[in-house]
Amino acid sequence: MQRKAYVTGVAALLAALLAGCTGGSDGGDATDSANSDNAGTSTAAAEPGRYRTLPEPCGAVRQDTLDSLLPGIQQIVDGEQREQAYQGEATLTYDNDRKVGCRWKVESASATDYLFVDFERVVSYDSTVSDDDQAQVLFAGRQEAADLPEPTATETQFPSGTSSPPATTNSPGSTNSPSSPSSSGTPSGTPSGTSSPSSSTTPTALQPRVLDDLADEAFLDDELSSSGSTARQRTVTVAFRTSNVIVTIEYEEQPATVGVVPDSKEMQDRARKLAAQLADSLAE
Repeated sequence: MQRKAYVTGVAALLAALLAGCTGGSDGGDATDSANSDNAGTSTAAAEPGRYRTLPEPCGAVRQDTLDSLLPGIQQIVDGEQREQAYQGEATLTYDNDRKVGCRWKVESASATDYLFVDFERVVSYDSTVSDDDQAQVLFAGRQEAADLPEPTATETQFPSGTSSPPATTNSPGSTNSPSSPSSSGTPSGTPSGTSSPSSSTTPTALQPRVLDDLADEAFLDDELSSSGSTARQRTVTVAFRTSNVIVTIEYEEQPATVGVVPDSKEMQDRARKLAAQLADSLAE
């Protein structure tokens, strides 16, 4: 998918936040300096963030959610190996109160699925900048680095309460859109967990985008590896911020069969469901 940088709004937000973090007007700087030198007045400390600790990452994902994200986990015959697969593997960290994560990898007959969940608690070391503001600056930078496509006026909008695009919706300007059933003879539906080899493009409504219904702010990225001699791997990333904690979910699938393309909607739905669960658990 050809991507177009969408940085104007994010860049403006970063500039505004950084300006607020570094000081006010020129006159204010002089006054603050004078007050500091002559009267010894100190600036009130900024508010600390809501969160002081982080959850245990490998226990943060429910077992039924892992069953959905990692279908091969229930195909593991050996009970001890299946239990280990559920437990995941914690990432190396030097401060469990600042950054923690967990990884899962499960193979099945049809695909290998990967899941990574990362929690980061942001702390501002500037007494005039709150933890929340520092987290907002950091998250804005990550959203800009994701290089989300610019929204267009023709982008498909779903009815309220739905998340599925029409079956015929294709990315505008695409030269390799999925063929219709009438032209290819391929049924429009595919079994759960499988994808048609021709569905290599992402419909407009499923393209990387800002998510307005998750936590304080969030975005979703969806990337499909370039075609080659191996099966094409899809990576769906959902990142969100709630107060001074940033959560990142990376969900990858690589089919076992060359030419099969992981289903974008199915993977996005699973990743967004997990993100909503994690956001709710943090809010408790």
